[in-house]
Amino acid sequence: MALSRKRRPATSEEAAALSSDLRLRIIRMTFERPLTNKELAQRLGKDPATTLHHVRKLVAAGFLEAMPPRAGNRGAKEIPYRSTGLSWQLDNSENALAVGEAMLHAFLGEVADIGLGDVDQSRLVVTVDPEELKQRLATLMDELAAQPVKPDVPRVAIYLAVYPGD
Repeated sequence: MALSRKRRPATSEEAAALSSDLRLRIIRMTFERPLTNKELAQRLGKDPATTLHHVRKLVAAGFLEAMPPRAGNRGAKEIPYRSTGLSWQLDNSENALAVGEAMLHAFLGEVADIGLGDVDQSRLVVTVDPEELKQRLATLMDELAAQPVKPDVPRVAIYLAVYPGD
């Protein structure tokens, strides 16, 4: 998708980190509030060792940051992680296929988790200059991404695809 503001190209480490649907889901889940590896594993239905592998890759690439440790059940030290917001600041056009595939699978996984009944869908084929449409949609997405988090406003996820209608 065309970008409405200047983004820097993703490094190879960043692109590799974003080429996993599980890591994309972890970034989304930790955007509003920090979550521990155990919490992430439970929400994703994955083994904690698997999620820890992905969390470490995201931390190393700058997509997650560790918050101060806290005491968990039975006094165990837990480290919550929070999204840094870096993923929206990058241009992934050089890795569009791998990142795009991960985005699609992340979307499908999230829909499977919440159920199709909770997804508001639309489909439309139009006659329009594709670059103009992508630019207008990117501008809207940038505006939405720049809004501060408001605790009293529900969060929604947006998956957007523009493709030939032939």
